[in-house]
Parts: sequence; structure tokens; C-alpha cells
Amino acid sequence: MTSTSAALAALSGLGFGLALIVAIGAQNAFVLRQGLRRQHVLAVVAVCTVSDAVLIAAGIGGAGVLMTSAPLAMTVVRYAGAAFLLGYAVFAARRAFSSSTLIAESNGKTVALGATVLTCLALTWLNPHAYLDTVVLLGSFANTYAGADRWFLGAGAMVGSALWFVALGFGARLLGPFFARPVAWRILDSVIALVMLCLAAGLVLTA
Repeated sequence: MTSTSAALAALSGLGFGLALIVAIGAQNAFVLRQGLRRQHVLAVVAVCTVSDAVLIAAGIGGAGVLMTSAPLAMTVVRYAGAAFLLGYAVFAARRAFSSSTLIAESNGKTVALGATVLTCLALTWLNPHAYLDTVVLLGSFANTYAGADRWFLGAGAMVGSALWFVALGFGARLLGPFFARPVAWRILDSVIALVMLCLAAGLVLTA
């Protein structure tokens, strides 16, 4: 291993990690929403970043092979994740069509830190896509690198994950003027409900 190969591996991990993470999904939608509300943003970003780092390390360490050899466990996680996403879609839809909720959003009603963290953990760890992306796909990609270069690739992916969640969570406030209007929250929650519903359906249909 040379410093050049290590740097190239890290850059590859950064690019590959961002390609997997930067997409409309349950986790990103939640981080965006918390960033817009400016509530518990640091905690949410930290949970997502640490969770991704653990999953990436597991993938680099070869956990992807174990996951693919245990289809029953993946099936259980798939259906549990689908049920949770469906429930979250229902709550998002209720928020979108409830005038009282829209007023609360505009006034910045705070949700407890514990509830926020638990929701974030569930959206991360009950989502099979998180395992497929970080553990299986990234792990498989890392296996094309030899020796310690695999871990430099993993480190690059972790940095990419951290940069993305920080940018998404803390950068969302730039959209604050637009979301000062209740109708903007109605649109956002409608989109989130649709995304969650599609993700839930996708998990069941591909089982």
C-alpha cells in the first residue's frame, strides 16, 4: 500500500458513499424536516452519521457476506421496515391535511429529543435499504481493494456521509423563508408521505 493508493481509495469511498446516500429516502427526508424545523438538528445529524459509520465499518469488515447468507433475517427486517415506513407515511399524511398541525409547524412546536432520536434510529436501522447500500453494496465494492486500502475507502465513505448529513441538516434553514408559510409544510409532508409509502411498497413487492 502506498500513500497514493490510500488517497485514491479514500476518494473512491467518498464518491461511492455520496452516490449511495444522496437520494430521496426515509432518512434524508427526516433530516431535512428536522433541519427546516431547527429542532434537535445536531442530535439527528449525529445519529445518522454514527449509524452510517457503523454500517460502513460492518460492510468493510465483511458483514455483507453474513447478511446475504441469512435471507430469513433480511426478510424480517424488510417487513418490519415496511410496516414502520407505512406508519410514518400515515402520520405525515395526517400532518399534511391537519390545519392544527400546520399551525404548530409554523409556530415551531417542539417534539421531545428522545422521541426524535428514536424515530431517527428507527428510520435508519429498520430500513433494509441502509443495510443493502452501506453493508452489501459498499462492502462488495470495498472488496475490490486490497489490504488496508479497503479501510481507507471506508473512511472516505464515512467522511462523505458526515458531510452530507451536516449539509442537509444545517443547510435546510436556508429554506426557512419559504417554509414560513403553512402551505409549504403541507407540500413537504405530502411529498414525505408519498416517499415513505413508495419505499414501504417497494420493500414488500421485492420481498
